[in-house]
Amino acid sequence: MINMAKPVMGEEEKTAVIEVLESGILAQGPRVKVFEEGFAKMCTTKHAIATSNGTTALHIALLAHGIGAGDEVITPPFTFIASANSVLYAGGTPVFVDIDPRTFNMDVSKIEAAITPNTKAILPVHLYGMCCDMGAIMEIAKKHGLAVIEDACQAHGAEFQGKRAGSFGTGTFSLYPTKNITSAEGGMITTDDDIIAEKCQVIRNHGMRKRYYHDELGFNFRMTDVHAAIGNAQLAKLDDHNNKRRANAKFYDENLKGVVTPFVPEGYKHVYHQYTIRVPNGQRDALREYLKGKEIGTEVYYPVPIHQQSFYMERFGSSQTLPATEAAAKEVLSIPVHPQLSQTDLETVAGAINEFMAGK
Repeated sequence: MINMAKPVMGEEEKTAVIEVLESGILAQGPRVKVFEEGFAKMCTTKHAIATSNGTTALHIALLAHGIGAGDEVITPPFTFIASANSVLYAGGTPVFVDIDPRTFNMDVSKIEAAITPNTKAILPVHLYGMCCDMGAIMEIAKKHGLAVIEDACQAHGAEFQGKRAGSFGTGTFSLYPTKNITSAEGGMITTDDDIIAEKCQVIRNHGMRKRYYHDELGFNFRMTDVHAAIGNAQLAKLDDHNNKRRANAKFYDENLKGVVTPFVPEGYKHVYHQYTIRVPNGQRDALREYLKGKEIGTEVYYPVPIHQQSFYMERFGSSQTLPATEAAAKEVLSIPVHPQLSQTDLETVAGAINEFMAGK
């Protein structure tokens, strides 16, 4: 079986965890601090704040920017539901903007039309491992006085015009097992803003600035030293793993036929958390079944856009039509691109796709 994802866990991760267990310091401690420092360096930001997962990173970042009842946050509907749910957790309202069908990221040309007097932030999602057009987004945000909270949960090490994901506004990352690096479970917030960083630190730890003195409502969204130990070992491998993902993607780009391969504009560095093709003419599901029969794993990210999820339709109505998003949901298929694929694996995947498409 050629799996869709395969976390890379070596002796470094195992040794790091054992050292934590033997140290007796299991909760948030020195290894979390080291992980935060290393992650900030990777993102070229002043601060990184470790959290319990990517969703809590988003939640904390929104709260730190003061998002609350009556506030609107502009975001795309073609993403994992946590991007929009986190806005609801903070008390705000997600306002959906359609995607660019070439990149699957938010269509920046549609953002300003969605801005109202209640808009407080833009939450772009760097989907599949490629940054949004952060130049245009930052200009719009500056013009309208809006915060920018990057959902970089799939974009560890990705770049736009030489600048790292998570370094434009306030960045948020997931460290789930299938991500480009993992801490088994965890999240990270990145920022250059001292005030936002301090707010994030307080919110994640029960509102405490001083032990047992609670200045505001906070949460237990901390990371443990066990998770940070894994993250530290993984962080050292990120560049190598991303380079392997790019090499695998290049092979697919050069060899796949009959499908639409990922579009990467000039000046972007994609890290291929997912390698996502578009399968035309309603053949996506049939291709997926064919690959399953060949023991090749695939996944659809995402089959139902957020604005069409039942909960969101019940809460906000079902009248919104976002054609590029809805079309993508019917055609996208992610295929294995992880760094543990062999050349034989790549040839098998490409060969099976080409064989199916040639027969249609």
